[in-house]
Amino acid sequence: MVRRIDVTGADGIRLAAWEFADPPKAGQEGLAGPAAPEAPGQGPGAARAAEAQGAEPPGVLLLHGLMGRASHWADTARWLAGRYRAVALDQRGHGRSDKPEDARYDREAYVADAEAALEQLGLAPVALVGHAMGALTAWQLAAKRPDLVQALVISDMRASALGEQSQSEWEQWFASWPVPFATLGDVRKWFGEDDPALERSRPSRGEFFAEVMEEGEDGWRPVFTPRVMLRARETWAQDAHWDELGQVRCPTLVVRGLDGELGRAEAQEMVRVLPRGIYAEVTEAGHLIHYDQPEEWRRVVEPFLQAALPTGH
Repeated sequence: MVRRIDVTGADGIRLAAWEFADPPKAGQEGLAGPAAPEAPGQGPGAARAAEAQGAEPPGVLLLHGLMGRASHWADTARWLAGRYRAVALDQRGHGRSDKPEDARYDREAYVADAEAALEQLGLAPVALVGHAMGALTAWQLAAKRPDLVQALVISDMRASALGEQSQSEWEQWFASWPVPFATLGDVRKWFGEDDPALERSRPSRGEFFAEVMEEGEDGWRPVFTPRVMLRARETWAQDAHWDELGQVRCPTLVVRGLDGELGRAEAQEMVRVLPRGIYAEVTEAGHLIHYDQPEEWRRVVEPFLQAALPTGH
């Protein structure tokens, strides 16, 4: 079951939050089931049992990366729902949330949106699970509001500055997209095989981008605006974020894909800087760890959350 909840972010921006929860099969509490059609629903399994006993299950907020959307977390959210109240947020400029051209797309706005979502959804104290830009938002919020966050998962996000050249490379990359795409099959093929930015074929990357496309009269285009993505990125790509990382007091898992964007040396330095950092890596995974290797992603994340986020069961 999928349930949408509208929340209000900074500056009155309307944000779409999503609960993904399939009832587990008998005798398999906490395991994810098959995808279900969109319908109102609540978290099943242990989470539902906690509610029946009058106890609220612990909350988990999932934050996607640049160009992502909440539905990219559906698989993760479903297995989390057996134990927690798991909610994924479409961040401003992404998914089904508002995308006004004249809005702020700076770090402060994204952090304030996540903070507002936590408070309106009643999730805190929460575990934050973030991928790429969403991971940066997560650790900046954990540094700003330690009272709201009791565990943190950082997935393939660097703390170092990426530099000015990086931004111009992204501009050129957006310009190279052969939009509109005639079919979703063309989307999958270009982003999974033909994109010159790829070193080798990654079908999961094609699926990832197919999920952020919408059909118009002339074909398939992204649900986001590349101009907005570049504006959002320029507010963090040229800065380092080590100071805020060192201010995170809760247990923090730093996960990297072996072929991702976060190198091993930098990831291990991030763990050293974090007061309560833990390191994990997923082999055969690129930048999109939870998409590339969902079973291995679960293997490293689930025990960390179970240790850091008591459920009372």
